[in-house]
Amino acid sequence: MIESILKNKKLVLASGSPRRQQFLKDLQLPFRIQVKEIDEVYPAHLEGAAISDYLAVLKAKAFENELKKEEILITSDTIVWHQNKALGKPKSYQEAFDMLKSLSNTSHEVISSICLSSNKHQEVVHHTTKVWFKSLSDREINYYISQYEPYDKAGAYGIQEWIGLIGVIRIEGSYFNVMGMPTQLLIEELTKFVAKN
Repeated sequence: MIESILKNKKLVLASGSPRRQQFLKDLQLPFRIQVKEIDEVYPAHLEGAAISDYLAVLKAKAFENELKKEEILITSDTIVWHQNKALGKPKSYQEAFDMLKSLSNTSHEVISSICLSSNKHQEVVHHTTKVWFKSLSDREINYYISQYEPYDKAGAYGIQEWIGLIGVIRIEGSYFNVMGMPTQLLIEELTKFVAKN
């Protein structure tokens, strides 16, 4: 099945995220990992999906003129969009606490963008999932941060972790998107991308 999708193409995943790497393994997609450090800065006027689209493309630019004919590069970015601002990865305990406090008893959007690049073509797509949290107590927030240290996660939480189990009351859209990769969209777009290349 997967071999017929890829048609002798080779995937390069430019992500250090264990979750994204596991998703590709679970999808039975053969790939190699190559990560390049980039400064994830975007223009201040961008909002919502425009931010994650921009950052996914920015990560791909680091590989410009390096991709071989048979290679397809996958870059991705996920943001939490809440109250008209992007919540990135928290840099401190207090920042993580403040983020989770702001998400308590309200809804927010998790937006993931996927950029597929070859040496002659590029496509960017994104998926948005809406997530509702119950009212989280300070004790619950403190417990989660101290036990799980969610400093590598946009919005300071992982839906698959304890805080998601006790706090998320509803979602609209892809669950896996909230974990960092809309897997159904990836397969759909990868199939179309290979056909064009």
